Amino acid sequence: MKAKFPEYKGLDLPKVAEEILEYWQENNIFEKSVTSRENAKPFVFFEGPPSANGLPGVHHVLARAIKDIFPRYKTMKGYQVRRKAGWDTHGLPIELGVEKELGITKEDIGKKISVEDYNAACRKAVMRYTGIWNDLTQKMGYWVDMEDPYITYEPKYMESVWWLLKQIYNKELIYKGYTIQPYSPKAGTGLSSHELNQPGTYQDVTDTTVVAQFKALQDTLPDFLKNEGSIYFIAWTTTPWTLPSNTALTVGPKIEYVLVDTFNQYTFEPVKVILAKKLVGKQFAGKNNFEVETSEGLSVYNSGDKKIPYFVVKEFLGKDLVDIKYEQLLDYCLPNDNPEDAFRVILGDFVTTEDGTGIVHTAPTFGQDDALVAKQATPEIPPMLVKDENDNLVPLVDLQGRFRPEMGEFAGKFVKNEYYNDDEAPEKSIDVELAIKLKTENKAFKVEKYKHSYPNCWRTDKPILYYPLDSWFVKVTDVKDRMYELNKTINWKPESTGTGRFGNWLANANDWNLSRSRYWGIPLPIWRTEDGKEEICIGSVKELKEEMTKAVQAGVLAKDIFEDFEVDNNSEDNYAKIDLHKNIVDEIVLVSATGQPMKRESDLIDVWFDSGSMPYAQWHYPFENKEKIDKNKSFPADFIAEGVDQTRGWFYTLHAIATMVFDSVAYKNVVSNGLVLDKNGHKMSKRLGNATDPFTTLSTYGADATRWYMIANANPWDNLKFDLEGIEEVKRKFFGTLYNTYSFFTLYTNTDGFSYEEADVPLKDRPEIDRWVLSELHTLIHKVDKFYAEYEPTRAARAISDFTQDYLSNWYVRLSRRRFWKGDYQTDKISAYQTLYTCMNTIAKLASPIAPFFMDKLYQDLNSVTGKETSESIHLSNFPVYDGSFVDRSLERKMENAQIISSLVLSLRAKEKIKVRQPLQKIMIPVDSEQQKEEILAVADLIKNEVNIKEIQILDDASDILIKQIKPNFKALGPKFGKDMRFIAAEVQKLNQEDINKIEKDKNILLDINGKNITLEISDVEISSKDIEGWLVANEGSLTVALDVTITEELRKEGIARELVNRIQNARKDKGLELADKIKLTVLNFENLQKSIKDNKDYIMSETLTSELVFVDDIIDGTEIEFDTIKSKILIEKM
Repeated sequence: MKAKFPEYKGLDLPKVAEEILEYWQENNIFEKSVTSRENAKPFVFFEGPPSANGLPGVHHVLARAIKDIFPRYKTMKGYQVRRKAGWDTHGLPIELGVEKELGITKEDIGKKISVEDYNAACRKAVMRYTGIWNDLTQKMGYWVDMEDPYITYEPKYMESVWWLLKQIYNKELIYKGYTIQPYSPKAGTGLSSHELNQPGTYQDVTDTTVVAQFKALQDTLPDFLKNEGSIYFIAWTTTPWTLPSNTALTVGPKIEYVLVDTFNQYTFEPVKVILAKKLVGKQFAGKNNFEVETSEGLSVYNSGDKKIPYFVVKEFLGKDLVDIKYEQLLDYCLPNDNPEDAFRVILGDFVTTEDGTGIVHTAPTFGQDDALVAKQATPEIPPMLVKDENDNLVPLVDLQGRFRPEMGEFAGKFVKNEYYNDDEAPEKSIDVELAIKLKTENKAFKVEKYKHSYPNCWRTDKPILYYPLDSWFVKVTDVKDRMYELNKTINWKPESTGTGRFGNWLANANDWNLSRSRYWGIPLPIWRTEDGKEEICIGSVKELKEEMTKAVQAGVLAKDIFEDFEVDNNSEDNYAKIDLHKNIVDEIVLVSATGQPMKRESDLIDVWFDSGSMPYAQWHYPFENKEKIDKNKSFPADFIAEGVDQTRGWFYTLHAIATMVFDSVAYKNVVSNGLVLDKNGHKMSKRLGNATDPFTTLSTYGADATRWYMIANANPWDNLKFDLEGIEEVKRKFFGTLYNTYSFFTLYTNTDGFSYEEADVPLKDRPEIDRWVLSELHTLIHKVDKFYAEYEPTRAARAISDFTQDYLSNWYVRLSRRRFWKGDYQTDKISAYQTLYTCMNTIAKLASPIAPFFMDKLYQDLNSVTGKETSESIHLSNFPVYDGSFVDRSLERKMENAQIISSLVLSLRAKEKIKVRQPLQKIMIPVDSEQQKEEILAVADLIKNEVNIKEIQILDDASDILIKQIKPNFKALGPKFGKDMRFIAAEVQKLNQEDINKIEKDKNILLDINGKNITLEISDVEISSKDIEGWLVANEGSLTVALDVTITEELRKEGIARELVNRIQNARKDKGLELADKIKLTVLNFENLQKSIKDNKDYIMSETLTSELVFVDDIIDGTEIEFDTIKSKILIEKM
């Protein structure tokens, strides 16, 4: 007995995924996808490593689906694609999680818990959720080698990172500097500029701001300001906590300033203030300030008045104010170094008059611009640094974000309320307390709330401070031009991210702060003498052992702590003997060339350097696998993909390291995917309760529908509004349609015993409908292949979905239905089976990179009977090949006409509420060319059958019958013509039938608008046709259809016959009759139903396989039927 195509009762995508996953695992399909392509051209893919100390979210399903599509596609195209998984195991995410778990802070490490025990806790925590990640990876069908992942805490990986650092060091691109850096008090470490520019780090906050009054010292005033009494400089700050560290005021040399005589709004005392002329309007804005023309006008003011007058006394330039000295605003302490040079006015080009007062409060301790301008002053302005208990110079704010003891009543208080533990923050912040103090001391000119953007730490979500730090830097500024040039060769999806967000970032890149004052990460491999004059950068364990030998001989190190390690032995057992983490390597003291002991610099490196090193460190390069990098077998990547935030993370560090060490790009093609938002466009979070559990989603809807929805709904680089109803719709419309098409196919092929054993019916011998769908299929192959090759999966998914629903199911299967169930097993039926089989097998292959489970099931079910293809899995098969000989553009155009005309007629039927089973007499179609006429006539019979009409009338000249109307398309006109739009709209309303015909034919028309010639495109207008009596009219593009909606008695009776056939067919199904079973049909008489049936008796009996037809006046057990005005019963009996 012939094998039958498997049949199913219902579509269960989660079950299909479960079965296929089990099949893959039992048959090692993923492994075979690599081994079966041995010696083929490699397609290099890099996996951006996730951190397994957190649980995966639904956004990881999108990210991993994107990463899965292209390796699957390239494998089918004949490439070998190795896919090594990876784990990012260091850095703040892990450390902060462990601290929370252990109930400690960074300051407790080395006191309450040893660095060794802390790092052990980090090592344990970092791999906590690997099982859950692996589970998600498998359930969503993401193929990546989880058996042999790279792990960033492994000694081999860390050694490769050291080697890379040494290369950069040898190129003199690593240096140590004491500079103002972004610093996270809650994380206890400095941050790099790219971390500070992660999405979401800058947040809108409302802070207390102060315009402070700095009292000038009379004996330092220039002549033009003498004899004016007490004078104050006013300067605005959004960070009042930095005011105790003020050591200078900066003015712009060419900015015009004024002296203004007025009163302080808090103390009511008279005050003369200096500020930028341009900003007088801002500082004295509002109904409570008014300008007077003379100083005498100030006399109207009485202490306590709400309305305050002001008088502009004189004007001068910023350069004339240099070196005026002023009283220290808050005199808690003086700078340790050169305090006599502090508290004076200096010049700075960065000063603007956009906001504030045009005078910048300058605290060199806490501002990059401030530090620079202070250094450029002559003599230099000292920063506010004081000596701590160890005689080290430190700022007035400690590393936890608290004021030091020197700050009197404010000592020990956090400078930002966000640094307090939950529920411990005081009602008044330091900024508010300082503002109150300044108000009472007549040192605040204005205090107000101000909304502005302030950076937060990307990991703690708490505000950062700019802080003076001793850090190691990578000199990115020396290589940024080369990075920028190399970036131009990378194919970014979307291009705008590469040229804009990433390109602009590279063009303005700062040096990379490599230092992290943390514990769990890769130690900076630089050892230094205490005086900093001698140092060494270690690039391998071998080199470290050599240096340790020297240190032992010099007596500065007791022994080689890696004495059991064998140099040049790359076995896992050998590397298991060593650990390169901080708690180990900090014990190593090396010796300098002059015999001085050298200790390791205490910092770790930025964790982003870890992940940016993965192209080389994953292979333990250059100690192993040299050919993978040197011979470009595994470098650079042909494709990577991660979230758009990685332009400031992984994408950046990959590119920076590759440029500096190899003068190469690290990747050739990159997809930067957008965010996954909830259905209302809000960011998903557990706190808001709008997060979607990925496991529940996959178990409910299946990975295929979830992946298809995510890819088809929006381009990967656009934000996705995630809606579970959307997945349900995809499941129903796309997968449901494909499932129903397969079920329809098996219903008839299994009856006829089709197994594709016959030779292919030659293309020329196939009916036109078969040739058409095969032509469209090869057009689809060409499109989808191109879309995948260009990293456009959304366009691929939409093209496949449209073909499946609109062409295959709604058109080909529907129009060919009779060929499947009627007639003998001859060429026509075989051609139909072969054509539908080919379409489904091809769709399965085209869609398999996006929907890997269902498409593999479909492929295996089809080929299990035919043996046409012998691959164990669709993912081991070859991608469909486009064959131009199948493509018939003329036929595609004809069928497109048929589809458009049918759609227009069906829409008119729906408008008039006339069912499709009710025949109508005719449609009229005007044409504008002989070719169009021929193409419509070629599909006339098809159209008539599809929309149930008797005839089609082609009109060469419809001007007397169909009246066209035209109106402006304001959406198109507005952006193009702006204020001229209303004049153009008026002219459009005047266009006659001849003008409308011209614009339809030429696609544009020339109009004279107020003496200007303007070309109006067809897209700038909307053209439609007026209905005519007894007819309905509709148009789309250049096609117009008029439908005769008059229903004659003959047409009405035929409509009844068609409705009856439908009810009989349903009754046959309900009785469980086989396709070929003959029946006796008994009909209950109802009014003139018998006449309608008798007039169409042959049609009814033929369509329903009725052998005997009888009419009775009573039926006891029949099936009730009701349509239009007819109520009756029918009884079906198998013959």
